[in-house]
Order: sequence, then C-alpha cells, then structure tokens
Amino acid sequence: MKTKIIILFAGILSIMMVGCNSLPHELQQLEKLTIFKVSKDKKAIVLDGVINSSALKQFKKVAESNPSIKTLHIVNCEGSINDEVNLQLAKYIYDKGFKIHLLDNGLIASGGTDLFLAGHQRTIGKNTKIGVHSWAGENEKATDFPKDHKYHQPYIEYYKSVGFTQKQAEDFYFFTIHSAPPEDVHFMTKEELETYNILTK
Repeated sequence: MKTKIIILFAGILSIMMVGCNSLPHELQQLEKLTIFKVSKDKKAIVLDGVINSSALKQFKKVAESNPSIKTLHIVNCEGSINDEVNLQLAKYIYDKGFKIHLLDNGLIASGGTDLFLAGHQRTIGKNTKIGVHSWAGENEKATDFPKDHKYHQPYIEYYKSVGFTQKQAEDFYFFTIHSAPPEDVHFMTKEELETYNILTK
C-alpha cells in the first residue's frame, strides 16, 4: 500500500508521497508526536495531528483507559505517514462503535479523510474542510492502474468494512483518485459530501 500525506507547514500546503524507509526530517519528527488526548470535559478523545506509525498503539492506550468514551473529536488530521496503520486504526475505531466529529475550523485530508469515515456517526462543525486526492508511489499514481487492479482494493475493502456498500465504496474511491493529482488536493463541496455519504444523516 502507498503512503500518502498532506501537511500544512506555515500555511503552505505540502503533499508528500514517501516510502517507509525514506522519511524526510519533517516526517521523522511527526513520528515522535503524541496525537491523542482526552478532552477537558472527559467526554471525547481528541485527535490533532498526522497519523503516525504509533497511532494505533496510542489510541488503544487512551481508549482502554477511558472505556466510557465513544466519541472522537478531530481538530486537524492532514494525512497519514503510514497508511497500513491508518486503516488498522480506523477499523479499530469503527469496531469500537465510535462517533467522529470534525470540530469548528477543522481540516481533514487524504488519510485523515479515510479515518473520519470510521465513525458510526460522522458530523462536522462550522468552516471545516475535507480533502481528497490520488495516492502515488515513486514513479506511479493511482490513476495509472486499471479499475480492477489489486492496488485499489485495500481502500475499497476498507470503505466496505466501515459500512459502505460495494457501489458506494467504489464510487467514492474512484472519485478521490480522480479528484486531484497526488501533488494537489480537492476539498469536497457540500454536494459531494452528500453524494458520497461522507456525513451521516
């Protein structure tokens, strides 16, 4: 599986496609961060940051220490350093029955958008952004491969595992990879959020 990430440095959008063994300095620093904490009112787990390789372990520790909390609030999540861990984390969140809310002025993109879909209830606050784009490898991108290629399947299977039908999963996945190239990002419109079932009713 390819790794995809969108990071905002000093207000500048930077999109990185990297292999796990070739992380630049900025991503090495992100790998060290703690991205989950409990909210001040003890009613939610709060995510703020890029999904790194320890994210699943971090979330499990917080969730198991606070078993009554079943809500995840996202401040910002611009992507994932490790897509495999990201999808494992998202499936864990879904299996535990969490609701997910993107807070006012929040942004999710790339792997952060995938994570958001793990919520049994998915809601957003005011002035939020939800971004999607194609993944890429060293010399290839998602749209280089035919629709039935095995590289597409992990994402489609993930969307199905969190409640999408086969058609919904395929429609959303192929929308994302055609919405913007790997070096760019498309922020979904209100109509697109409805069309692709991103928010729950």
